[in-house]
Amino acid sequence: MAEAQLQQFLEKVRQLNAFVALSESDPVLRQALCDCSDHHGVVALARSHGFEIGRRWGETDPPLGGHDNLLTPPCPAPGQEITRVLLEQANWRLERIHSCQAASAPDFWYDQSDHEWVLLLQGSAQIAFEDEAQVRQLCRGDSLLIPAHRRHRLVTTDPAPGSVWLALFWREACGC
Repeated sequence: MAEAQLQQFLEKVRQLNAFVALSESDPVLRQALCDCSDHHGVVALARSHGFEIGRRWGETDPPLGGHDNLLTPPCPAPGQEITRVLLEQANWRLERIHSCQAASAPDFWYDQSDHEWVLLLQGSAQIAFEDEAQVRQLCRGDSLLIPAHRRHRLVTTDPAPGSVWLALFWREACGC
């Protein structure tokens, strides 16, 4: 582990320990922590008390500039996604999708004629498949193959800085 990563890790541990100590001494804060339903709620609660615990292990601040960097474009508005085609040929395309607290409409299911392989580069997401009882939990580095016509929907993605995906779409005739 590089020294900079070690310092980042140790600072997060210090912030977490201080937040835990405060929550143990403050019953109102402890109850607010108990009422949090997910990681984002805990991060927001900690931030409201001056603690920065949201950065996940290994995440760094994106470099300034660098339009070709997949993680540097600004985050879309909450509830939105921005899609950009990176490469495209006759039977396939590669897209960058940046989601911010995005979700499919309650009764909407994707039913695509293309196969889709996604890789989550940043953030986390939940995806539901019509034929599965459990929602899939994805985090940074997870990939998922979605065969053509397998009905699925986006349950949620992270708030700012959002979730960043690489999505490869192809038709059976691709020969890839």
